[in-house]
Amino acid sequence: MGRPRKFDEDEVLAAARRVFNETGFHGTSVDDLSRATGLSKGSLYGAFGDKDALFQRVLEDYCAGADQDAVARLEGPEDEALDRLRSWLRMPEGPMDRLGCLLAKATAELSWENEAVAARSLATFEMLLDSCRRLIEQAQRAGDVDPAADAEVLGGLIVTTHRGIEALAKAGVDATRLNRIADAAIDNIALKARV
Repeated sequence: MGRPRKFDEDEVLAAARRVFNETGFHGTSVDDLSRATGLSKGSLYGAFGDKDALFQRVLEDYCAGADQDAVARLEGPEDEALDRLRSWLRMPEGPMDRLGCLLAKATAELSWENEAVAARSLATFEMLLDSCRRLIEQAQRAGDVDPAADAEVLGGLIVTTHRGIEALAKAGVDATRLNRIADAAIDNIALKARV
């Protein structure tokens, strides 16, 4: 029988996620992970496997959270669907975390060489696309979006806008400017102007 773990797994995964997000998979060493988590290399390997296995676990947890958020956005009155999309697109005012999205970073760095990362990234992006399509359909039923419009395409437009806003935020574009872009994206698919 193995000894019980003497660390908080969620804290270790959060620390590892921050390091991977800061320096990428290839730029992160096991020594970096050991320093960030406070665990020895042996403890890291014993608990999570090698660096790739730890990264896969961190990415899985991150993507699962994104999937849950996408499903949660579907909840609520249909006449508030565009408001939920707008909230998702908008950036919080004040200082921004310029690390950006681990999903976007992992996709850009690894999807061409790592099938597991490519598959998990695609699954999460498909979830986001489906969620946005369904929110557009809710808005159509509520009379807020043209019922003849292609909900799949408009949902894709929202996801693409979100990805672009996130990249611009990472580059340092201020939140006020980004939120004007987010508002324009929603206002341009709405049948009635925002009040």
